[in-house]
Amino acid sequence: MEILDLFIQNLLSPAILFFALGIIAGFIKSDLEVPESISRYLAIYLMMAIGFKGGVAIAETPEINGEVISTIFVGLAFGFLQPFLGYFLLSRTTKLDKPTAAAVAAHYGSISMVTFVTAASFLDANEVIYAGYIIAVLALMEAPAILSGLFIAHRAAPETIKATEKATPKLSREIFTNGAILLLIGSFLIGWLTGKPGYIKMEGFLVTPFQGILALFLLDMGLLVSRQLTNLKDFNLNLILFGIYMPLFSATVALGCSYVIGLDIGTATLFTVLFASASYIAVSAAMRLALPQAKASVYVPMSLAITFPFNIIVGIPLYYSAAEILLTN
Repeated sequence: MEILDLFIQNLLSPAILFFALGIIAGFIKSDLEVPESISRYLAIYLMMAIGFKGGVAIAETPEINGEVISTIFVGLAFGFLQPFLGYFLLSRTTKLDKPTAAAVAAHYGSISMVTFVTAASFLDANEVIYAGYIIAVLALMEAPAILSGLFIAHRAAPETIKATEKATPKLSREIFTNGAILLLIGSFLIGWLTGKPGYIKMEGFLVTPFQGILALFLLDMGLLVSRQLTNLKDFNLNLILFGIYMPLFSATVALGCSYVIGLDIGTATLFTVLFASASYIAVSAAMRLALPQAKASVYVPMSLAITFPFNIIVGIPLYYSAAEILLTN
């Protein structure tokens, strides 16, 4: 499939168009909104659906082989190491204070579940298969970046240690009992245990309505992005560029690793999306708690208003095309 066709197809998909509608509604200050309770339901549904379908897929996988172990190991290692690179680049190209630079770097070492769900939907729409175990990689990549981000901040600005020590018990709960991660893993295990019979029973709820729920959720995300865009007026060009070139660099690393491991095109695309995305939920919550010196007005818009739209509109079809070219030659 031509890369231009992929971009057009992605841009004209209902979910992406609803995302654009949300941004437009926010720009013109419309009173359109998705109630918070509905927004939470949509997020719960998407995590449940993607986790369950991943579990069913891995139930049909013959065995846990070297590919699975290698993919998980590489994902964990990169999730931990990527913030160090991000911090180095930020410290050389921007004037961010050290705690804020560490917090931004941590966001780019972690993952965006919404970007992942959108990418999985993109593959499903194009009838591209992918391995179910990639859900486990997603779940495991959330925490390492938080730990390395805090380590960087403590080394660069020792005064931040006290706040983290005070928040440690609650921070541990935030990391290991995060509701989205818990639901994702739980749904994954349920899908794995129940397999195809369970899938048939849940198909009418978790499969058929999925595209409509995703479109409504991305409408809500578009509204959220439009609110964050107002914070970009204080950003300089180097910060904005970081939000674009960092995911591209990470995607390049992921594609290289996918080639070495021997991943199929669909799994490689999702693996690349995990590397290229930036968290704006779990890591933001952890940084607010354990690194209050960092500026949320910088790290939230960076991941949500720059990198998230870039990945949703441009990144997903680009990563898929790159994986297709690399892995079919």
